[in-house]
Amino acid sequence: MATVKEFSVEEKLASLITLQKIESKLDEIKILKGELPMEVSDLEDEVQGLHARQNRIEEEINGIQEFINTKKNAITEADALIQKYEKQSANVKNSREFEAINKEIEMQQLEMKLAEKHIRDANEEVADKARLLEAAKKQIANKENTLKHKKEELDKIIASTEKEETAFSTSSNAAREKVDPRLLHSYDRIRKNYRNGLAVVPVLRDACGGCYNAIPPQRQSEIRQHKKIIVCENCGRILVDSDLNDSVEV
Repeated sequence: MATVKEFSVEEKLASLITLQKIESKLDEIKILKGELPMEVSDLEDEVQGLHARQNRIEEEINGIQEFINTKKNAITEADALIQKYEKQSANVKNSREFEAINKEIEMQQLEMKLAEKHIRDANEEVADKARLLEAAKKQIANKENTLKHKKEELDKIIASTEKEETAFSTSSNAAREKVDPRLLHSYDRIRKNYRNGLAVVPVLRDACGGCYNAIPPQRQSEIRQHKKIIVCENCGRILVDSDLNDSVEV
């Protein structure tokens, strides 16, 4: 039966330092990109929403234009009926027929006036919608221009760092496999707690390299001996001596 190698505390710390240094390099690349990926994503959503708004306004204008055309047709039909009734009025036989025809003519005239009012109101609404449409188009043009520049900026950063980022990501995955699972769990937990992502830090100038809290001489001596994993009592980060930290190169 094969025996599983038991790693020393120093080896465990070295594997943690390696992982920390690799993932700090990845963090540097993320910092270089900054908020650009999020800004690009937000702008894309915004542009999509503005296009949807533009389409909606255009559909509303088309609907109003159809309404206007319907009313214009109604005016044409009413005018045709008036002409028809006026011809009929020349051949009426009695006053009752004359009054009936006059009422029909008056009714069609009212229909024409009402249709003309509807057309005026609709044209005003079209003018309002046209102004909204023009504003939406200008807003889209501005946002698309900003999006184009942001994308170009992000693409340049990605192009310049892609190879390096891929290499460090591969190295990170490989380094993670070499770290003790329990230590890896603690490392990830500590790393998430801090914006700079530092979970493993060296003792520098008698202080924690993460929170700069003073480390007593006895504690520093224990850290240099590599007999156990020691964390900062103030910030909880894993502490290593500077010599071991400097000996690990990425």
